[in-house]
Amino acid sequence: MIMEYVAGGELFDYIVKKGKLKEHEARRFFQQIISGVDYCHRHMIVHRDLKPENLLLDHNQHVKIADFGLSNMMMDGEFLRTSCGSPNYAAPEVISGKLYAGPEVDIWSCGVILYALLCGTLPFDDEHVQNLFRKIKSGVFPIPDYLNKPVVGLLCHMLQVDPMKRATIEDIKKHEWFQKELPAYLFPATVDQDSSLIDLEAINEVCEKFQVKEQEVHNALLNGDPHDQLAIAYHLVIDNKRIADEAAKAEIKDFYVASSPPPVSFSPSEFTPSPSRPHPERIAPLRERVLANSGSASLGPTSHLQDRHRAPVKRAKWHLGIRSQSKPHDIMGEVYRAMKALDFEWKVINPYHVRVRQKNRQKDNYVLMSLQLYQVDPKSYLLDFKSLSGEDQELSASSDYLAAPLNITGHHTMEFFEMCAALITQLAR
Repeated sequence: MIMEYVAGGELFDYIVKKGKLKEHEARRFFQQIISGVDYCHRHMIVHRDLKPENLLLDHNQHVKIADFGLSNMMMDGEFLRTSCGSPNYAAPEVISGKLYAGPEVDIWSCGVILYALLCGTLPFDDEHVQNLFRKIKSGVFPIPDYLNKPVVGLLCHMLQVDPMKRATIEDIKKHEWFQKELPAYLFPATVDQDSSLIDLEAINEVCEKFQVKEQEVHNALLNGDPHDQLAIAYHLVIDNKRIADEAAKAEIKDFYVASSPPPVSFSPSEFTPSPSRPHPERIAPLRERVLANSGSASLGPTSHLQDRHRAPVKRAKWHLGIRSQSKPHDIMGEVYRAMKALDFEWKVINPYHVRVRQKNRQKDNYVLMSLQLYQVDPKSYLLDFKSLSGEDQELSASSDYLAAPLNITGHHTMEFFEMCAALITQLAR
């Protein structure tokens, strides 16, 4: 699978690095998030796992919504019941196992994200899950003095425990705080484009991508089916062209505005570190652990200030693996059972690290990979999958079935992914 590379990383890391954002910056991110969520909802998709970790930033600091693994299609008159997503961002009805339509749980998550952008912390947080759930169900959260009344009103409306009283996308779009400096391209008016006009360049692009004839695309547009893949592709091309045009206009406008330098002023408050602790869900415990092991016997005010500005500890940006909150020996036990069922061969490096190989009978060679269990936070573990090339063939001769010479080709990416998929499928049974 080939996916778009997003150079800016996660919004989560951005918040951890900068702490609470200035209001205009938080609003700009939030406007983009709501635009994306609105697009999903209009196409009958509910995300159900919105959080800063699943919001990516490109090189222009534009937000892209990612990780639709827990998303679902909405059907008129039907409700969802699955409890999913991250507890800190989950709506009360989700953690309670109640029925929900879909959009309202995304709105709650967006409210939590807005709070995190403005405050650098979460509105509902606790080390113990039961206490966390109790706080979420109560809907009571601290409101810092520096938040102005309009944004506090919006937060309270979005974080309503009763989903029937909770803000909708339309409520958010009409809110005075949200409307300020709102780019027009995020919510284009439906009357801006005459549906009777067909963009031939877009038609040709769809034909080229899908290897279909022009008449097939025309028929898809005339049928009026919003779920037709050709119609969706056509409208995506049109949307991208419109957004590119708007961005180009904005760049020209910004160029002329920036041509006259702004007055320089310095305020001591701009350099005062935020007293709030970092956004807590994932990195804080790891960061504290690293600082605790750094060997410093005492930290004075100066070193404490430096630690606040030090870049947070970051995990690998990409991994192929499985996260679990089971006990480590239970996880490895399941891995061994799955490998045995798949007739894999393996060598134990240590209790939580094994090298595995599978013979490709069609090509008469072996595909080799490494499985290693890592602790990512105090409560969860990651089973990491790593493809091993010919340079990694360091298997000991102590195991007869792995001591034979290995014929491993340099290009076995797809075989590696197939091996991973087989193991993941077996573990899921």
